Amino acid sequence: MKSNKDKLAILGGDPVRVIPYPKHSTMIDEKEEKLVLDLLRDGELSGFSGRPGDRFLGGKYVKDMEARAKEIFDVKHVISFNSATSAAHAAVSSAGIGPGDEVITSPFTMSATASAILMQGAVPVFADIEDVTYGLDPESVKNKITPRTKGILAVNIFGHPARLHELKKIADEHGIELMEDNAQSPTAKYKDTMAGKVGSIGILSLNYHKVIQTGEGGMALTNDDDFALHMQLKRNHGEVTVGKIDKENMLNQLGFNYRLPELCAAVGVAQLDKLEYLTNHRVNLALYLAKLLAEIDFLEPPHIEGDCEHVFYLFAMRFNEKIAGFTRNEFALAMKAEGVSILEGYMNPLYLEPIYQNFKAYGDGKFPFDYNDIAVDYTKGICPVAERMWESDLLITDICKYPNTVETVDEYLTAIKKVAAGLRDEK
Repeated sequence: MKSNKDKLAILGGDPVRVIPYPKHSTMIDEKEEKLVLDLLRDGELSGFSGRPGDRFLGGKYVKDMEARAKEIFDVKHVISFNSATSAAHAAVSSAGIGPGDEVITSPFTMSATASAILMQGAVPVFADIEDVTYGLDPESVKNKITPRTKGILAVNIFGHPARLHELKKIADEHGIELMEDNAQSPTAKYKDTMAGKVGSIGILSLNYHKVIQTGEGGMALTNDDDFALHMQLKRNHGEVTVGKIDKENMLNQLGFNYRLPELCAAVGVAQLDKLEYLTNHRVNLALYLAKLLAEIDFLEPPHIEGDCEHVFYLFAMRFNEKIAGFTRNEFALAMKAEGVSILEGYMNPLYLEPIYQNFKAYGDGKFPFDYNDIAVDYTKGICPVAERMWESDLLITDICKYPNTVETVDEYLTAIKKVAAGLRDEK
């Protein structure tokens, strides 16, 4: 008879972990505190002004944060935003994309990636993903291009770059822009180029659960002067000017209030200096976990392309049901009962969500889905790899984030072994 320690928690046994994981931390300490308190005492909580002049580009901390990010990412322009969603919308707009245009993107991502396309009145077209990088499959992208295609919005998911050079080649051949949703992969590399810099524009997220945070926030990276100016205009009401520009071409647009508050930017200034340490922490724990998984026959650790650097925002494992002898969802349910971190499937492919199935993004009409005579295809089955990852093959954990330790990872392996043995005994 099994002891309560060996008995699966889902069957009434003792869980492997009874204490909640430490609250997600990005090492907020006295450095952020000092900058924020200095700002509060100063009282100027936003440095933006929606009129021509230096304040059009923000206050001291916004400018300091952007300058520091330019150094870290070695890029000509960094434009801060109040979210990565805002940054992605501004990027799509700056690429000259408008109503009825098509933008190819991944279905295997947070909803905001595709929403940024809809926000510009354009139509998301979903290409399938690879089962290696989980980024866009270049061959699927080629098959989705039509005369209406005006851009590709690639997603560097989980901390690993998509096949960016191949996607850039496709974009260049068709005279369209490659943009990158790099929210999960800051400082990751593909063929010696930092992710977020292969395309015309790269988007970073500063949401509270990212590697570094400002609570809410985002940034756009670009080496293109016109794209940078367009995004600055989009961020702060497009009807005003930041200097001598071609008003006829650059100001004929709708602007928004996508400005990052000074309080958030002050936090960002300090956080950027911790990016390298926090990233290395994740990478070291992830490589350790990957080595431990050699003992587990039904779980495959993340693949790292030979010319890539993975930063492991999330640790994605491939599940093999035939070897396991139980289903992925049975395994995940039992792991959760043991008190450890696991998520099955990551994201339902976006085109299966109601907004796409019902073609309703704005009011009762079907705009922008009905803008063109040829209807976009959102039927189940269009992206079989993405659907398989969601339904049966993929497991995700954030166990490698700061401040978790090697001991936390060892405990995780203990839970995996316990659950596997218990489920196999039950069968």
